[in-house]
Amino acid sequence: MPQSSTKPFIDVLSGQRQSVPPMWMMRQAGRYLPEYRAVRAKAGGFLDLCFNPELAAEVTLQPIRRFGFDAAIIFSDILVIPYALGREVRFEVGEGPRLEPLDDPAKVATLATHADFGKLEPVFEALRIVRGALDPRTALIGFCGAPWTVATYMVAGHGTPDQAPARMMAYRHPEAFSEIIDVLVDNSVQYLLAQLAAGADALQIFDTWAGVLPPAEFARWSVEPTQRIVEGVRAKVPDAKIIGFPRGAGALLPGYVEATGVNAVSIDWTAEPAFIRERVQSKVAVQGNLDPLVLITGGAALDRAVDNVLANFAAGRLIFNLGHGIQPATPIAHVEQMIRRVRG
Repeated sequence: MPQSSTKPFIDVLSGQRQSVPPMWMMRQAGRYLPEYRAVRAKAGGFLDLCFNPELAAEVTLQPIRRFGFDAAIIFSDILVIPYALGREVRFEVGEGPRLEPLDDPAKVATLATHADFGKLEPVFEALRIVRGALDPRTALIGFCGAPWTVATYMVAGHGTPDQAPARMMAYRHPEAFSEIIDVLVDNSVQYLLAQLAAGADALQIFDTWAGVLPPAEFARWSVEPTQRIVEGVRAKVPDAKIIGFPRGAGALLPGYVEATGVNAVSIDWTAEPAFIRERVQSKVAVQGNLDPLVLITGGAALDRAVDNVLANFAAGRLIFNLGHGIQPATPIAHVEQMIRRVRG
């Protein structure tokens, strides 16, 4: 199909294959860029950067200026919802997020049900700034964390290798765990709607830890809450374009796509290509799925890997991306190499 004169990224989400797939990278505003590191040093802490509209807008725009990607994603974090719910959220250098753990039903009873969205006004202001600065052909993505993934941090109080604290709480105290999920669903709907109102063209729901769940729990804690968010957003914005990213879902992806109604699904680098083409890409657009480590490697290995993604998925609706976020050690020259290879 011919390239559209509007936004190629949105065209793919709307059902139109592009001859050259639109591209962006998860975590594209990040530590691999010297200009990001300079702004981060000026901002102070990580949340200080997230909640400074001018600086958050600046780092959102940096990879667009440097690489000309087809989409910008607003610089923020999935844990701003717990923050707006009144939970303590802080980021320790080298250790990641720290929260007050909600690890038993008595603590869950202290969780507020309605977020203070005034606390998130800086995110909406950053979206408005970016929207005004972007070329009309470049899309702007808003996002939230999926309830399951956000809950894993809220229960444990920090990241863990296998999310055992949240998994065990969901087994031991499913009613209390459901309360956390329900609060996150309701407030995520409002947060995403506010991002659309502030200028986002599309939304992504990051379920980074979906892959640790067995099938029945995946349906209950990943699929159903995401479905409710999609339905809640579309009740107010019927044509909202939404991408799901249940990382590690593998063979459970077709059921996720069918149940949630997302316009596209992001796939990680372990996804089996023929399965994705036949069972997933035949229904929705796919986004991905270059291994971030091959982007660090560069050279002939990177060329082969890019060619494999294109050979596997470019005949259908594809948004070229990584299978997860770009890593800080990635050389800028390798990103440039990837872009040249994709765009021919």
